[in-house]
Amino acid sequence: MVKICCIGAGYVGGPTMAVIALKCPSIEVAVVDISVSRITAWNSDQLPIYEPGLDSVVKQCRGKNLFFSTDVEKHVSEADIVFVSVNTPTKTRGLGAGKAADLTYWESAARMIADVSKSNKIVVEKSTVPVKTAEAIEKILTHNSKGIEFQILSNPEFLAEGTAIQDLFNPDRVLIGGRETPGGQKAIQALKDVYAQWVPEERILTTNLWSAELSKLAANAFLAQRISSVNAMSALCEATGANVTQVAYAVGKDSRIGSKFLNSSVGFGGSCFQKDILNLVYICECNGLPEVAEYWKQVIKINDYQKNRFVNRVVASMFNTVSNKKIAILGFAFKKDTGDTRETPAIDVCKGLLGDKARLSIYDPQVTEDQIQRDLTMDKFTWDHPIHLQPMSPTTVKQVSVVWDAYEATKDAHGVCILTEWDEFKTLDYQRIYDNMQKPAFIFDGRNVAEVDKLREIGFIVYSIGKPLDPWLKDMPAVA
Repeated sequence: MVKICCIGAGYVGGPTMAVIALKCPSIEVAVVDISVSRITAWNSDQLPIYEPGLDSVVKQCRGKNLFFSTDVEKHVSEADIVFVSVNTPTKTRGLGAGKAADLTYWESAARMIADVSKSNKIVVEKSTVPVKTAEAIEKILTHNSKGIEFQILSNPEFLAEGTAIQDLFNPDRVLIGGRETPGGQKAIQALKDVYAQWVPEERILTTNLWSAELSKLAANAFLAQRISSVNAMSALCEATGANVTQVAYAVGKDSRIGSKFLNSSVGFGGSCFQKDILNLVYICECNGLPEVAEYWKQVIKINDYQKNRFVNRVVASMFNTVSNKKIAILGFAFKKDTGDTRETPAIDVCKGLLGDKARLSIYDPQVTEDQIQRDLTMDKFTWDHPIHLQPMSPTTVKQVSVVWDAYEATKDAHGVCILTEWDEFKTLDYQRIYDNMQKPAFIFDGRNVAEVDKLREIGFIVYSIGKPLDPWLKDMPAVA
């Protein structure tokens, strides 16, 4: 029986291994993590992450051929294939601070694998890592190998949160990169055999190590670039009276461009986009390519500009001050159908409004108060370190209250900011919300989910990103 072990029970490791266990009943899969609370949650009815469909997959396999454990060394030493899915945060100090990936957790995982292994192993990079990480890991393993043979593969994940289980069941492609040696090719084949139990052969791509590592960064950079492109257009649309939804639809009808990822918004978030682009920038700089680095930096600059523009629009519309005004924040996760708040644009928008002394009432169907308070008080990049290394009890922000209902959030508010495109926000009783708000009542739609005309009929003053401006807003420039 083939044994697989995955180090790291997070957003990538947990769902990926659960699906491998479901699709390959003859393989024993163990997911290990040093966080006791996280493993306890994986073994309970309340899983540590929210992902549609994950619950039933875990429950079908757990205890049969899928195990969650804190006994890291035991499972690693018994495994034939070891996936490494640990945090690779952005460095906050030292060489490459603010851009380079911090490979501390990766390196300690590699040293531990070398330490406990008694048989040959295939070690698979699952975390998003900078190009050439495999080479560094290879050196650590071979210099500590005690005669054991290790093969390194890169198998980047291309999951989208909210649809991760479907993405795993039916992936666009599975990418496996390895050495172009007989041992490397044999290792590639071994991993290919796992995926081939449910993924069509033609969707399993094999490359060299560096191509696989770079493909992941490149894919995320291209996706983020599309969002920044349409967001740049949204600013121009507002200035000229064009409608970004119509422009994006017309552009997306070109089959060479396609319609995906052309929704204008308050900005992109999530654990990968910004981190991977910063990583790409750093790699370009290290390889003497400053022009290429500058090019990719612009994608993040536009994203930051979009968030600032949104905050400025809110403040400028409300008589240039939000001091002591209650503002409702609908949605805090970085996108719908996930409880993930990593790098969510809501953090910067909320911080911007708090900087102008606003009082915030926040509602998100999947994000806890503790998480929101943590996000609003944490230093940049701290979120990407393992939970047990994060500050224990975050100081709470006094001007923030977290509520469990959109009507409670909007009661007596001067303005409403929609920051996540949860479906329920499309069907709220906006008449009821309007009746219970201070007047004039403002809605700032950062996700273009609201029906602008209906809201204006009710009496709202509406700002919708990239849409023709409300007469009220026309005289108020959104200074960046």
